[in-house]
Amino acid sequence: MSNRTPRVFTTEFKERAVLRLEAGEQFSALAAELGVRRKLLYDWRKSYRQLGAAGLNRKRGPKPGGQRSGPVPDGTMPADPLAQAQARVAELERLVGRQQVDLDFFRRALRLPDAGLPSGTGPISTRSSKP
Repeated sequence: MSNRTPRVFTTEFKERAVLRLEAGEQFSALAAELGVRRKLLYDWRKSYRQLGAAGLNRKRGPKPGGQRSGPVPDGTMPADPLAQAQARVAELERLVGRQQVDLDFFRRALRLPDAGLPSGTGPISTRSSKP
């Protein structure tokens, strides 16, 4: 066994990493840049998608009493107003992340040249030559 102490990452560090992943960066490149294992990035992304930024600051292992925070699996919201607000913020953060990924995809797609048209030809007409 090694005597290394585990590195502790701040919630902000984890959130920035997850947002970069959601924006389309590759796991292996980001892991190499940040000096973390890819599995850790996958775990952070999963926690972020489930609970938002609050999911990145949780302790490992089983929780005492088996209580959960955040949305209940059947889709209902928790009774505690603070937990409801945190769940809503997490949901909106996930939505913004997904929208950012979509925007980045479409920005890249619009930069591509017309791949289907042979050079020197205009658009192909679908109109019939009959009057």
